[in-house]
Amino acid sequence: MMVINPHPFPNRIRFSLPLLNRSITTRGGGGGGGSSCSAFNCRSVSSFISFTWDDVVQASQPDHAPNDSSDLSGFFENIKYCNRGSSEIKSEFIPLVIEDQIVGYIHNGFFYDYLRRFKDVFVFVPSDSRFGTNVTLNKTLSTPEERTRVVGRVIKSLAEEEKELIPGIRNELYPVKRSFGSPPYFSLERAAAPYFGIKAYGVQMNGFVERDGKKFLWIGKRSPLKQTFPGMLDNLVAGGLPHGMSCVANLIKECEEEAGIPLSLSNQAMSVGAVSYVDVDGYRYKRDVLFCYDLELPGDFIPKNQDGEVESFKLIPVENVANVIRRTCFFKPNCSLVILDFLFRHGYIRPECLGYLDLLQSLRSGDFS
Repeated sequence: MMVINPHPFPNRIRFSLPLLNRSITTRGGGGGGGSSCSAFNCRSVSSFISFTWDDVVQASQPDHAPNDSSDLSGFFENIKYCNRGSSEIKSEFIPLVIEDQIVGYIHNGFFYDYLRRFKDVFVFVPSDSRFGTNVTLNKTLSTPEERTRVVGRVIKSLAEEEKELIPGIRNELYPVKRSFGSPPYFSLERAAAPYFGIKAYGVQMNGFVERDGKKFLWIGKRSPLKQTFPGMLDNLVAGGLPHGMSCVANLIKECEEEAGIPLSLSNQAMSVGAVSYVDVDGYRYKRDVLFCYDLELPGDFIPKNQDGEVESFKLIPVENVANVIRRTCFFKPNCSLVILDFLFRHGYIRPECLGYLDLLQSLRSGDFS
């Protein structure tokens, strides 16, 4: 087992891996052209990062950067990316208030440019004593069902008018609620959730194999046709939590769809906690909580994708996966948080390492309600 030893981390990442000294090609979306990048400057919701498993294996090798095994700075950079947005930027968002509860945040520009004209749906409140300036729904929309139907019609209209405004429409609903256990005020198209700043929840699972006392992680490479983070690395199983489904039921469903894991195995997955983050980017305000699971798989198990969302899988030693996270931008950003949580719990990052507590705490930077 690789153990990360005490070592002062530098103020910024230093890469010695030849792979990261060249540009990685991305094909942009959202009205932009392609771009070139290296390290952490290459992440975009709509970009396709072109790399192969050979690149991943090369980046993972200890002998390519023998002096960075105790350096936590690359891990911090991943977490920093998931928690973008200064307090000044966040001040550009106003609360979405339903039944005297803040359930989300909407960017001023998104409201004025797109939502304001739907006066029969969205009501702008210049100021009130409790929430200040805010947005609410028309009081005639008094039931969750009515709100879901009418707001859904707005989202559909905007998506048809502005193809790149809300990419990745999935016809999958997320509940809009004050906290995880509370009843929903209405349900919202998943792709639109960040544009309304609602709390969103998901499940992510680390599937691992142990051989001769050494742990390996199954890693997936997302399909290049995925509308978000195409072609990037992913956990073995992950999925957003839709309205009306429990975490366990969702995990079992995703296990079958994404990796062909039968119920006899998936029901052995262990709930091991959660990570959270708050990411502000443009009109999007993501307030996500990811429930983490571990599943030890038989040595002869080979994952097989069933829904076309994963291009391929590879079994990689855990310490090598850590190197990929530390050195590259190959992983879908929030997956890095879930794998870092695994590294802590399985002893790959230890308290003797300078920055241990800061790194551990930063895995839960978002609201846990």
